[in-house]
Amino acid sequence: MVIASIDIQGGKVVQLKQGTELALLRENAVELAEEFDRYGEVAVIDLDAAMGKGPAGSHYNLEMIKPLLRKAHCRVGGGVRTPEQARELLSMGARKIIVGSTAFRPAGKTGAGASGGEFGLNTPFLEALAKKIGRERIIIAVDARSTPSGDYEITVDGWKTPTGLPLLETAKAAEPFASELLFTCVEREGMMMGINLNVVKALREATACSLTVAGGVSSLEEIRAIAALGCDVQLGMALYTGVIALADAFTASLNWTKGAASCGASCGATCGTNCAANCAANPLLPVIVQSPDGQVLMTGFADEEAVSETFKRGKVCFHSRTRNRLWMKGEHSGNTLRLIRLRADCDRDAILAIAEPAGPVCHTGAYSCFETGRRYTWEYLQDVIAERFRNPRPGSYTATLDNELVREKVREEAEELCTAQTREEIIWEAADLLYFSTALLTRAGVSVGEVLDELDRRHKGR
Repeated sequence: MVIASIDIQGGKVVQLKQGTELALLRENAVELAEEFDRYGEVAVIDLDAAMGKGPAGSHYNLEMIKPLLRKAHCRVGGGVRTPEQARELLSMGARKIIVGSTAFRPAGKTGAGASGGEFGLNTPFLEALAKKIGRERIIIAVDARSTPSGDYEITVDGWKTPTGLPLLETAKAAEPFASELLFTCVEREGMMMGINLNVVKALREATACSLTVAGGVSSLEEIRAIAALGCDVQLGMALYTGVIALADAFTASLNWTKGAASCGASCGATCGTNCAANCAANPLLPVIVQSPDGQVLMTGFADEEAVSETFKRGKVCFHSRTRNRLWMKGEHSGNTLRLIRLRADCDRDAILAIAEPAGPVCHTGAYSCFETGRRYTWEYLQDVIAERFRNPRPGSYTATLDNELVREKVREEAEELCTAQTREEIIWEAADLLYFSTALLTRAGVSVGEVLDELDRRHKGR
């Protein structure tokens, strides 16, 4: 997976060299988050909070961060010092929480410095954090700088304070408390000088959990090398300067070698007698297409060209094995799949495409290739209501529901639901209330997805 970084300082999106020298400044954080989300998760880092600005236990740029969490799948870090703060961020929509300095500074050990034993793994904090939000939502940042001896030691406080803690041993000790480690090669961060692949390899061999690496990555070749080690990559300076495009980075991070091997072994009937050679030259990976409400729509295969064209067109493209060429779904029927985001699976040899269908997906005319009709969901109900509002049909009751009438009906149906007695009455009145409430949401320009996201945030905050 490729993760784009949005570093925030003073209410702006920034890129710093070595964590101190300002190199770039942007003000379009929300637009960046929406764009980056198409390619992978987004790392939102509050640099001010990481450097100790603002009240303890709070994010200095929280009001700027909130809307980003509604626009993208975000992992959030920088100044997270309490389990309660981590849970609050999850309740606002964060997917995972990144912790750094507090993970290596046990309570009561302050002011002595590295040589005085100030630093060590903060086991009580990490245990409390895992209990509060779950190990699967924790990322521990093992940011490190090289020492004169050639080893790497953990640094904290926005990379300003050396801890004396050796990288490999400390990462191994921290692993039981997190689902993922984030390693930043500090002296190369923002310098566009390439990451130290040797230390990445050593860290990968020392730990078993997921590993994301950052700091100096400046070429697609490096991304391929990092992916070959089984690691994800986080991009900052190379992305903002245009040296690396996220679409190219996503494609480079996929396991095309495995795709070639599996395809060559299984699809001879499709490719012909030179199947293995063809697949080695143009490997294919399976693509599973899913609607925003989670329904599987279809499967296909993609080569590098198809992935690239998917991002360029904003419509899901495949490689047609029968015609041996690029194929955009709906190129003739008009039943296209509007891209929302692509994600690779854990082994990077399969792709999940979240897409909005413009019509029936299956060639038989069915909504999905895996069933004969569209599942009736809350999102589908809103789609039907929205269509009635856009294109009123003669005799359509829905089309008559203006703002005043729909609110009146919501109040009426809520009362009837509260007074319903039998099971059948409760079902009937609940359906009425859901219908009119959805019409109200639609009139107000609010999607049911936003309501579900809010419920999800509240669930995570408890």
